Amino acid sequence: MPRPTASNGASSVLYGDWIPLSSERYELGEGARWIAGRLYFVDLLAGRLLACDPHHDPAPTELLRLDVPLGAVAPIADGGYLVAAGTGIARFVSDKRIDWLSRPAGNGPTPLRVNDASADPHGRFWFGAMAWNNSHDSGVLYRRDTDGTVHTALIRLAIPNGPVFTPNGATMYLADTARSVIRAFHVDDDGNLGEQRVFAEVDGNPDGMTLDAEGYLWTAIWGGGRIHRYTPDGTLAERIAVPASQPTSVALSPTRPYCLVVTTATYGLDRIERQDGRLLLASASVAGRPTAAVRDDDTPRSG
Repeated sequence: MPRPTASNGASSVLYGDWIPLSSERYELGEGARWIAGRLYFVDLLAGRLLACDPHHDPAPTELLRLDVPLGAVAPIADGGYLVAAGTGIARFVSDKRIDWLSRPAGNGPTPLRVNDASADPHGRFWFGAMAWNNSHDSGVLYRRDTDGTVHTALIRLAIPNGPVFTPNGATMYLADTARSVIRAFHVDDDGNLGEQRVFAEVDGNPDGMTLDAEGYLWTAIWGGGRIHRYTPDGTLAERIAVPASQPTSVALSPTRPYCLVVTTATYGLDRIERQDGRLLLASASVAGRPTAAVRDDDTPRSG
């Protein structure tokens, strides 16, 4: 198995071989998140939420299976999880049941499904939706505020992935995968999006993203068999090879031993080779950031 390398000739922040965490292959692995020392991820089109402890019990356990796509999950500060699924969001606590909260992506003329999602540092939950027919102007980004209301934040996207936020929540990074671009947006105190700029024009299709403890942005490159790591000013710092053709999301552990986990997919492949569809791990020399929690107005805020 090839070692992770930085194609720009610099020393990579990853070291050691890529290791598959199980023999299972996923059709569309996505949404990798470190939550309370465990790794959570989804098999999106299969509607499955899975979790494992990569260091002690790497075999993933299925926590939830739905009959609709399941895009991503975030912890809720007062317990349970918020999931982006189907055409909206739901609360998941236990017993493999969910309580639907809102389904805004089911109201338009073009059939949509959820894609990626995350919470920002203020406890708001942001989730993207894309067209089943991959229409480039039908994608939408939604924001669920801490009072439970859901708002349309952006329209006319192709395939929204992310978003991810700076620690103060003032900047949001959002990938529009099919357009090969990552944009940065100013976010005000109320969650409204202001000035935007192109953060990176990507050689490839940027998919799931994360920020590391040094402020660098990582993204999986769908169809490219690699990961990109960008400096805070948008300069490409590293191109790291992955032994799977369709990496989909990246998650860096926030505590030692530092490691990077990458989800991958078999979806659409004529031939399944190497580690396609597997959950992959490599050691890292940089930490990730803790996963932000969803908050409600009656939940005390820290800090």
